[in-house]
Amino acid sequence: MHCGAIVQTRSTGTTLSETQAPPADTAAFQNATRIHGSFLASAEKRALIWMAERMPRFINSDHLTAIGFAAQLATGVCYALSGRDRRMLLVAILCLAINWLGDSLDGTLARVRQQQRPRYGFYVDHMIDSIGATAMMLGIALSGYMHPVIAIGLLIAFLLLSIQSYLATYTIGEFHLSFWRFGPTELRILLATGNLALFRWAWVIHGRYRLFDIGGAIGLAGMSLMLIVATLQNTIRLYREERIK
Repeated sequence: MHCGAIVQTRSTGTTLSETQAPPADTAAFQNATRIHGSFLASAEKRALIWMAERMPRFINSDHLTAIGFAAQLATGVCYALSGRDRRMLLVAILCLAINWLGDSLDGTLARVRQQQRPRYGFYVDHMIDSIGATAMMLGIALSGYMHPVIAIGLLIAFLLLSIQSYLATYTIGEFHLSFWRFGPTELRILLATGNLALFRWAWVIHGRYRLFDIGGAIGLAGMSLMLIVATLQNTIRLYREERIK
């Protein structure tokens, strides 16, 4: 009998119902189309491939992912300490650069070496991004250079944009790495530039408006607009593709 039949595993003696879904077949997994149209995407891709081709064999993608994650956590710690010592803003720039190297190069290295693990890589990479972004924005909120409400708003907007992107990857089959020509690399550069400005001048306009508050408010408005536009575009597209007849 097929219905309700039980299969016993030979190695452990445990039972598995045939009605239970089998593990997904990696070979049958369909990768989403990667769309990356940021300002620096072309130059960045060439640089990453150049580095990946010269990377020592004992370093693999998991090592780079761990390095990038640790650097993002360290960035948050640097921001939290920068309120007491502005030199930590410079250390945060170094951490951002290391984060870029690990976060951007891990996937390129896997593709260059033909060692892709698309499901594992996608899941781990973006879970780490979410945790790392939370740590970094918490550090900025604790630094005193940005109002905590703005920092929390930026984090929420980032997570919502991420959710939107992951849902679009599943439903449409397109994974957008950038929005409106801005990607993670451009955002890191803007953040590093803000760090330099804070370290040099500690900008406060009219005695009350902090540089990171102004930049954060502009970023929050832009991310919110991106979220609204992308959500509407994808909703309309999916509605038209699955119109009820």
